[in-house]
Order: sequence, then structure tokens, then C-alpha cells
Amino acid sequence: MHILYEDAQIVVCVKPAGVLSEPSNGRGLPDLLAARYCERGEPDTVLTVHRLDKIVGGVMVLARTKDAASKLTQMIAQREIEKEYLAVLRGTPEKPADTLTDLLFRDAAKNKTFVAKRLRKGVREASLSYETVAQRDGLTLVRVKLHTGRTHQIRVQFASRSLPLLGDIRYGSKDPRCEAALWSHRLAFAHPTTGEPLDFSCPPPDAYPWDIFQQHASTSAHSKKPTA
Repeated sequence: MHILYEDAQIVVCVKPAGVLSEPSNGRGLPDLLAARYCERGEPDTVLTVHRLDKIVGGVMVLARTKDAASKLTQMIAQREIEKEYLAVLRGTPEKPADTLTDLLFRDAAKNKTFVAKRLRKGVREASLSYETVAQRDGLTLVRVKLHTGRTHQIRVQFASRSLPLLGDIRYGSKDPRCEAALWSHRLAFAHPTTGEPLDFSCPPPDAYPWDIFQQHASTSAHSKKPTA
């Protein structure tokens, strides 16, 4: 487990792709972290406050106390946590940078999100900004900043514009070499207890399709930790 920062209140780590963000019969990310703390004889409370799809990896923050969980959840609701992602699109956006705003409807039975034409029950507004980082072989690497946190938001907002994430079968882009090419690249927020500004990032793995954009995608991980 790649830990970027931990203290008695929070833990910031890199979730591996294929691992659930929530507890899951001992195999979810909170379960794995709790087992780590149990082995060290420390309190093993680990609470999920935001989520990444199972197939998506990258930086996440989890709470180690109920108080920290409450404060982080409030910060997320008030959009006080910066979330940035890297994504590889199949195709080329019309604009090198833009803000996308849509109405999204989540169909829980189908585990799929759709763009809606009007507000109605279950429809919520979704917004993100992106900028193009690099292009190659009909693919585009973009950096995405989320303004809202809807389920499958990045995946469906780009797919609805005929720019599906490479390998995202659910939203129209099959590639046998990868699943949806999305990576949680950066989180920045104030520590829920001390208020100290924290900023964490981690590059995507050196594997397809990230490796074809290696020069652009391999931003060095960094972190600012509160002083003792």
C-alpha cells in the first residue's frame, strides 16, 4: 500500500485500480488499511469520505476518526477539496480547454449514468474543467478538475461528446489492453483538525496507455505535511 501521508486523524494513500473504495469482505481499501493499523497495534477505524470507481486508481483521503470523517465530508460538500484527474480520451476535444456542464441521471439498476435534457427527480447538475496536456495516435491526455462529484461523472461527460475514455467499455470505448483510462492525480485540502494546507499528487502507473504519454503524465508525487 502506497501511503502518502498519515496521522491519527487521516490517511492519504494511492488506491490501486481494481480495489473498491468502500469496505468489502476484507478486500476494500478501508479493510486493507484497517488491517495495517491493527497489525501495528493502532486504532483501526478507517472511513471512506469520497469514492473512486473500482477500475480507477489514484490518490484518496480517508478518515481515521468519526470527527475527521464528518469534517472531510462537509468540506467535500462545500467544494473545499481540490480534485484533479488525468484521463486519456479516444479522440480530440474541439477546444484545448473548456468547462463542461451537464444534467446527469444515475440509473442504479443499470449501474450507469446518463445525460438528461431537463431537471427532474434524480437529475443533478455536474461540472468539470479540463485542459489538453498532449495528443498522440488519435488519443488525447487531459487534466481534469472536478467541480462536482457525481457517479461516473468524468466518464459520461466526455463519452456524451463522443470522447469516451480509452478502454471504458461501459461508455463506448473497448480496448483489450486497458480499462477506463482515468487516474486520480491530485488532492489538495486543509487538514480537518489543524487547518494546515495539504497537497498530494501521484503519477499514473508506467503502463498502457499512460506510458505513451510518459513525459507528460509522470508528474512527480509531492506532499506538504503539517509540522510537528
